[in-house]
Amino acid sequence: MNNRKIDLSFLDQKARSIRRDVLTMLEESGSGHTGGSLSMVEILIALYYVKMNHNPKDQSWNLRDRLVLSKGHGCPALYAVLADCGYFPKAELKTLRKYGSRLQGHPEKGICGIEASTGSLGQGLSISIGMALSAKLDERSNKIYCILGDGETNEGQVWEAAMTAAHYKLDNIIAIVDHNKLQIDGPVQEVKNLEPFKEKWLAFGWQARECNGHNIEDLLAALDWAAKAKDVPSVIIAHTVKGRGVSFMENDNRWHGVAPVREDLDKALKELEG
Repeated sequence: MNNRKIDLSFLDQKARSIRRDVLTMLEESGSGHTGGSLSMVEILIALYYVKMNHNPKDQSWNLRDRLVLSKGHGCPALYAVLADCGYFPKAELKTLRKYGSRLQGHPEKGICGIEASTGSLGQGLSISIGMALSAKLDERSNKIYCILGDGETNEGQVWEAAMTAAHYKLDNIIAIVDHNKLQIDGPVQEVKNLEPFKEKWLAFGWQARECNGHNIEDLLAALDWAAKAKDVPSVIIAHTVKGRGVSFMENDNRWHGVAPVREDLDKALKELEG
């Protein structure tokens, strides 16, 4: 699906639509992670509507690019994008977190385009490295994308994985950090300061680039840059806003793991009209 002519207006409207779906499904479920789902919408839009080779009609296609959502609690945004792309009916979004639903609070491998079971933070990059190594050994051209949360990089396993990817010169892996600067306990800088963040990745043997994670054109330029890597893994530090798109949710960490009630939803949907 990466051969679509790039229409930035279309993609911006798609981001609004995905945000409406995310908020509606969260209100229906009565639980879930609102802020961190909204902050990663444009990242997913850039991947699934432009950059990634994938086919909803053939989910086992061996040459597909793969996405590992390491910050698994942000799965409402991923579910909304997958449904919009045709991996499963959009009506199923209303089953989020309900008993018997395939769409639980963290993604599970083997259903509707999900490549890995995630949710225990810090593990997604390691899973992605396994996929990237496999592709190299089989001489496949797949790209492996991994979305991490910035707070998640507090985990030591992330940096063990970073060393491994550099050691094996995995130029087919692209990590994207949703750098919204808030985690469950508060501002990332206060919980465990990541800075100098870009320089850490460089020191671990990666090439690193920062971008505006809500500007699709900027994201696509960064993804194009990463795709040209030779013998080195790439990380894109995407500066984002937690709760993006809804004024009363933006940069408010109370929305980290809280779903909107009906009154909140009505206000949010009104803001997202257009």
